[in-house]
Amino acid sequence: MTLYINRLFKNSYNKKRIRRIMKIAGIESVIRRKKNRYVKSTPQHVAENTLNRDFTAEKPNQKWVTDVTKFKYGHSKKAYLSAILDLYDNTIVSYVVGHSNNNQLVFETLDNAIQTLSATKPLIHSDRGYQYTSYQFKRKIDEAKMTQSMSRVGKCIDNGPIEAFWGTIKCEKYYLNKYDTFEELVKAIDEYIYFFYYERLQESLNGLSPMEFRDKAA
Repeated sequence: MTLYINRLFKNSYNKKRIRRIMKIAGIESVIRRKKNRYVKSTPQHVAENTLNRDFTAEKPNQKWVTDVTKFKYGHSKKAYLSAILDLYDNTIVSYVVGHSNNNQLVFETLDNAIQTLSATKPLIHSDRGYQYTSYQFKRKIDEAKMTQSMSRVGKCIDNGPIEAFWGTIKCEKYYLNKYDTFEELVKAIDEYIYFFYYERLQESLNGLSPMEFRDKAA
């Protein structure tokens, strides 16, 4: 909120002042709670935690993080969003929404992301979900000549940036609306990711949106 107010009025109000004004106006932020979503499974392949919580990147497509999250719609029906986020500017490189949390969902997300590459070979980090520890996923990584990294068991913070994005999209879009159909949910996700890339200002990007930050660097 502080970033938007300062851009709108071309000023540099501090967070405490904005918080005080929000309190007077009765405006509150939506609070999200972190959950441990780790499910024990027997991995076919495990990679080292090469990323090691170094969430900084000096250029685009240097470090990617990926994960899958669940949404509900209609009468307790479930949908799953798989995404890959670029740590350089928080760009969502690729995302796929599906009815099942399966290999196909994750593999399609990765295939789409790889198609955006030219000469770069990113490091890609994930948790130890069964899709990411499968031989098929490792084969795709090897064929693309990328480096694979995995979180430690039960350590969600090792994949913090993508976990933060799940919290953001759910708090700022999903929890504020009700979705009766899969199509409505997908449309909302599409709209938010477009907004997140082109319009959502981020303090970690010097008050710019991911698109503005990437264009400025270019």
